[in-house]
Amino acid sequence: MRAVVQRVTGASVTVDGAMIGDIGPGLLILICAMQGDTDAQSAQLAAKIAKLRIFRDDAGRMNLSVRDTGGAALVVSQFTLAADLRGNRPGFSTAAAPDEGERLYRHFTAALRGQGIVTGTGRFGADMAVAMVNDGPVTIWLDTDRL
Repeated sequence: MRAVVQRVTGASVTVDGAMIGDIGPGLLILICAMQGDTDAQSAQLAAKIAKLRIFRDDAGRMNLSVRDTGGAALVVSQFTLAADLRGNRPGFSTAAAPDEGERLYRHFTAALRGQGIVTGTGRFGADMAVAMVNDGPVTIWLDTDRL
């Protein structure tokens, strides 16, 4: 699985003019299931993100996790993280099939909640408008093949 994690002061997702998810301080997580990804990889990624020390401590150092701060997470499916850019038009053939992608997206979200993180979501497969204020800015790219 691939994820782009952004430390935010707030984030929201709107579908068809209706806000369906929003958080205050925490993490915006864009997530993509790849072909061959497993539940174990999904849980591993959720655990890694929950423990990722990218929030400031009292000394101003990045030393705290989203769990440590009591922050929330907004999880948004984004198959375009699977982009193959060998040409000028990206291909997405390495992304998991939609049914499997949605199942793993839901599994990841449940695993993140299991880590004690209050979690909001987008809507899998929907045309979403995502708004956020990146804090720092801090943006981290993760891939379960490289954890």
